[in-house]
Amino acid sequence: MGSRMNMIIGCLIVVVTLVHINGASAATVTSAGDYKVGDSLGWDVPPNTSYYADWASTQTFFLGDKFFFNWTGTHNLAEVSKADYDNCTKVSSYIGSPVTYTPQSTGSYYFICTVNDHCERGQKLALTISAPNFTTVSESRQNRPSPPLHRSPLVPYLLCSPPQPSLSRLT
Repeated sequence: MGSRMNMIIGCLIVVVTLVHINGASAATVTSAGDYKVGDSLGWDVPPNTSYYADWASTQTFFLGDKFFFNWTGTHNLAEVSKADYDNCTKVSSYIGSPVTYTPQSTGSYYFICTVNDHCERGQKLALTISAPNFTTVSESRQNRPSPPLHRSPLVPYLLCSPPQPSLSRLT
């Protein structure tokens, strides 16, 4: 009776270990997201100069994400260089509302409103776009050696199945 209980406990340990090992290599997928820039405020002169920086700092943005800029009133949207962003440089190229922006590559993107002193008052946004953070099981195992037998999905069956009568060879 005791050896049967030990066998069952041993099988459970093997199964739990295999689930943990195989689960650790499962895919972590981050899908594309849709963001309303500024949430309920939208694209407007914010209540403080760090509003959009604070908003962006609470998110992680990935390639494929879409950013919805929407406003009413007198505003615009200009994609600018970092220097123009830092200095709130007035540029001649800008876009009217609404705008859905989808970055085409990873990196940093900078946006400002060029109306009056809106940029200086905080109506500007810097986004950092990262590569999607995912791998498939086949990709994650691609450069690794084949797993040893003790990690095979057949191990629980082999270890936990009742003993089979052995076949003797006639000589």
